[in-house]
Amino acid sequence: MTRTGFVIANLFRKRTRTLLTLLSVLMAFLLFGLLQAVNVMFSSGADFVGATRLVTQARVLFTHSLPIRLLPEIESVPGVARVGWMQWFGGVLGDNDRIVTFAVDPLRHHDIYPEWVMPDAQWKAFANTRTGAIVGRAIADKYNFKVGDKLPMKSNIYPQKNGSMDWQFDIVGIYDGKDAQWQQNATQVFINFAYFDEANQYGSGRAGTYFIKLNDPDSAKQVADAVDKKFENSPDETKTQTEKDWNIGFVKQFGDIGMMVRWILAAVFFTLLLVVANTMTQSMRERVPEFAVLKTLGFSDGSVLGFVLAEAVAMCALGGLLGLGFATLAGLGLQKLLGATLPLSVDGRVWLAGIFAIVVLSLTVGLLPALRARRLKIVDALAAER
Repeated sequence: MTRTGFVIANLFRKRTRTLLTLLSVLMAFLLFGLLQAVNVMFSSGADFVGATRLVTQARVLFTHSLPIRLLPEIESVPGVARVGWMQWFGGVLGDNDRIVTFAVDPLRHHDIYPEWVMPDAQWKAFANTRTGAIVGRAIADKYNFKVGDKLPMKSNIYPQKNGSMDWQFDIVGIYDGKDAQWQQNATQVFINFAYFDEANQYGSGRAGTYFIKLNDPDSAKQVADAVDKKFENSPDETKTQTEKDWNIGFVKQFGDIGMMVRWILAAVFFTLLLVVANTMTQSMRERVPEFAVLKTLGFSDGSVLGFVLAEAVAMCALGGLLGLGFATLAGLGLQKLLGATLPLSVDGRVWLAGIFAIVVLSLTVGLLPALRARRLKIVDALAAER
């Protein structure tokens, strides 16, 4: 029997225990892969390569609305094809069913987001209806909305001029995505900005956040720098980034996602450490006499150490690599589900972190039992067996 065969035979001597431990390692690294992908997504820097849209927001606070008077200055920047804006509304249906709702300029929004498809007649109705609203297909299906329905909605931010938080809109269109990926994201409501701007209690002239459609994706970095430079050292300093990074920043407003993920990863790794270490320790105790026999047959202390350490590495590597593989498949499914909103990807950075975790785990759980086996004296081991 070869040394590799010897290690594998010993690893699967207690098949049930080994399989359960492998399953624990697999599930832990499946979770590790997905969570690490989330961590990478939220901690990665801005990437302007291939960006077709940019988002300009207030530099200091995400919730601070930029004034509408900035529009012509942004439009004058070379490389800008079209500029629109969105004002966060804070929509609530029923008692507490939150719906992502933005006030937009209908025609500009149609030009900037060709990914949203809807009959031209409905786009015209949206532009011409003061109280008009369009609803994503996913929302319409969930609440059985149809064109012509009234849409009673509360805002948890903006009261009307009479002090009421209750608003009512007319559904003039139901939009969908151009493909399966965008269809998954058709979960928002857009209302006519003109009506919102004149009816809300806090006054008019606030555009919220600007969305910039580019003539050339390769000019994204230059356009972003030019826009921010225009308003540098002014009362309305801006921060311009890609739409992907803005989406990630938008989610971050609900909490420090990166910190929460790191704490969960630490808990998962610590629990896994205890499970695998217990298995390796128990296996080593059961085989003390066998290690004595190996040494009697001429195997060196280093060889015995290598056998025990190899078992730990094999168990962690097998379970860990399978877990990362399943995480990659799950990540592809989630990527299709989330689409452009949150670009989750179990990529090379996640695999590198996973392989590093496998090495650390293997050494942590295997080194101590291996050192004990190396220091084992033949006489003491055989005497303990009797």
